[in-house]
Amino acid sequence: MKRMNVILCLLLFAGCYPEPIQQEVTSETDLSLQSYYQIFEQEAALRGLNINLDDHDLISRIAQIEDDDVAGTCQFNSHASNIITIDLDFWINASRDRRELVVFHELGHCVLYQDHREEENDENACLSIMNSGTSGCFVYYNDINREYYLDELFNFTE
Repeated sequence: MKRMNVILCLLLFAGCYPEPIQQEVTSETDLSLQSYYQIFEQEAALRGLNINLDDHDLISRIAQIEDDDVAGTCQFNSHASNIITIDLDFWINASRDRRELVVFHELGHCVLYQDHREEENDENACLSIMNSGTSGCFVYYNDINREYYLDELFNFTE
C-alpha cells in the first residue's frame, strides 16, 4: 500500500508547467472546481490571508491531460490568464482529499506563485503540499495531517 501511495504521489505532481502552453480555452472555471476554490479562500482567511480568486486572471478546467501520470497543471502566461487543468481521469477516480490536494497544489503555483519544495522527514513524508512528487516521499494529506499541510502552504515564505 505504501508503494502505491508513493506512485500516486509521483502521478499527482509531475505535470506542473511553468511555461505557457498555447491552446484555446473557452470557459473560465469548471463548476466542479468552485467548491474547492471556496475552501481554498476560506482556509487562507483562517490563516490571515485575504485571497479572492475572482481577482486573479485564472482559467480552470477539468480535461484530459495528454502527458501520462499527470494529475494537474498550472500554466503561467504573462500576457493572458494562468490556466489550471485537472486531469479528467484523475478527477473521476480520486477521493475528495486527493482532489483537494491537487487543486490546492496547482493554486499554490498559479495564485500563491510557489515553486516545488522537496523537503521530507525521516519517515519519507513530504513536508509540503508543494512537493513535486518526484522525490519519492508521500504527501499524507488526510484529516489528521490536513491542517499541517495547509498551514505550511499558506504560511510559507522563502
